Amino acid sequence: MFNTMTLTKTLGAFCGALLVYLLGVWGADILYTTGHDAHGDGEVHQAYVIEVEEDAPAAEEGVEEGPSFEERMAAADPEAGTKVWNMCRACHKVEDGANAVGPHLYGIVGRGVDDAEGYAYSGALEAVVDVWTPEALDDFLENPRAYAPGTKMVFPGLKKPEDRVNLIAYLDSLDD
Repeated sequence: MFNTMTLTKTLGAFCGALLVYLLGVWGADILYTTGHDAHGDGEVHQAYVIEVEEDAPAAEEGVEEGPSFEERMAAADPEAGTKVWNMCRACHKVEDGANAVGPHLYGIVGRGVDDAEGYAYSGALEAVVDVWTPEALDDFLENPRAYAPGTKMVFPGLKKPEDRVNLIAYLDSLDD
């Protein structure tokens, strides 16, 4: 049959293991933090901080690394832009006047921001820029939502500067 002594031993082993675990947590808390409100500000502070050296000095704000936009545009390849265009074609068309989920992109370089006939813009782009210059397109394509908060475009952006200028060169080559 069932022995009550076995039940008592099992419960005692469980309680003992729980006690050892709680003592370990308490000891680790004392070792790695100074405790709650030790400094009188109601926060827990690190008692043991590991200093690490930075490998490279932090880049200064506003300093662009790599070639300038003009240099990148001069080296842009419209043929490579056709490969990047494949990501855009799900929502846009390059035929003049053929809007899809997004406005048509025929003649986009140098065109007014809200000049695609028959497309209902959100209004977020008009607040940021008036004309799609190559520089404005580059900034927008890097991160559309950050460039124009509230835009309907859900594309996350093109992170590689070469992809952006190649796409701009391709779109610019469409309307001669």
